[in-house]
Amino acid sequence: MNNWQTTSLGELLSRSTETAEIQPDESYKEITVRLWGKGVVLRGVASGSELNGSRRFLARKGQLILSRIDARNGAIGMVPESLDGSVVSNDFPLFDLDRNRIQPSYFEWLTKTKPFVELCQKASEGTTNRVRLQEGRFLNLQIPLPPLSEQRRIVARIEELAAKINEARKIRSDVEKEQALLLSSAFHRIAANAPRQPLGEIAPLTRRAVPIDPEKEYPQIAVRSFGKGTFHKPPLAGSDVTWQKPFLVQADDILISNIKAWEGAIAVAANGDDGRVGSHRYLTCVPRPSVATARFICFYLLTAEGLYHVGEASPGSADRNRTLSSKALLQIPIPAPSFEQQLWFDRLYRKVDALKSLQSKVAIELVAMLPSILDKAFKGEF
Repeated sequence: MNNWQTTSLGELLSRSTETAEIQPDESYKEITVRLWGKGVVLRGVASGSELNGSRRFLARKGQLILSRIDARNGAIGMVPESLDGSVVSNDFPLFDLDRNRIQPSYFEWLTKTKPFVELCQKASEGTTNRVRLQEGRFLNLQIPLPPLSEQRRIVARIEELAAKINEARKIRSDVEKEQALLLSSAFHRIAANAPRQPLGEIAPLTRRAVPIDPEKEYPQIAVRSFGKGTFHKPPLAGSDVTWQKPFLVQADDILISNIKAWEGAIAVAANGDDGRVGSHRYLTCVPRPSVATARFICFYLLTAEGLYHVGEASPGSADRNRTLSSKALLQIPIPAPSFEQQLWFDRLYRKVDALKSLQSKVAIELVAMLPSILDKAFKGEF
């Protein structure tokens, strides 16, 4: 960074005030800026009659745009070519760059860094609900500015590494899809011609009432929708328990939310969930020994066919009122291949699940890589 100058944004940016002549019978693209450097996107299309009476500014490709309200939350970006000619309100100021001193691609990457967002936070002020970027303060912010040749080198290196990260993400996504297809294929191979039995016959409803001590706390469990598994909630104080009595959950229970089952709030309780309590809103079904496995049944209930049956067992006029009938739940016909075949499927599922856990760790590392790269890049460390 020895040859990097420190320059104010006001020396590099000039406010664009090009206004749009709004015609009542024309349509106009409106754009917005996503938080945390996630880019500039189409907000919607409005007719001129809807915009009539309010001043709008024209956005041009390559301009810097930011949200006065959310610049402190990373709502900063560059207008892409696809949104050239869109309109914005005065809440989204636009700036032209001095391209003789700074490359747009360099500045775009810079705006995604934590230090730049922190500068925007310092340039924002106001009450809790009215914090806004102060334009004068923003333009007085100082940034390190290398020569153009160095900017081009830095951008090329960032984009090379970002492309590798994106390729790694794509590979991970493709692998996840292959794993899902593998499990689905294995499941249908043993379930397709298997006899059907009502859920209540192979995994009856089992509710274990918990004696409540007002002086104690009880660790809670809940289920995410869309087959995303269980999660732990803050402990329930015994003194807070009224008529809504909790029930004990044990490992390998099939745990079902009776208000969100229709959208896949169904899971198998893991070893780490054993001994927790679920609210009265959760139903627990326990497979009969040597007859069925919790994982096999749960997998079926989360298939399109299974969710259809669950939805039919969850009547209601609106999503929030769709309550699962325990009686209807227990009548859902479940494929019942041999217990040995279900155990084989469970072993395969566990292997795939272990791979997913490793991939999740990789995903976390990938998310952290780009900010680390940007931090080093704008410190002149590569």
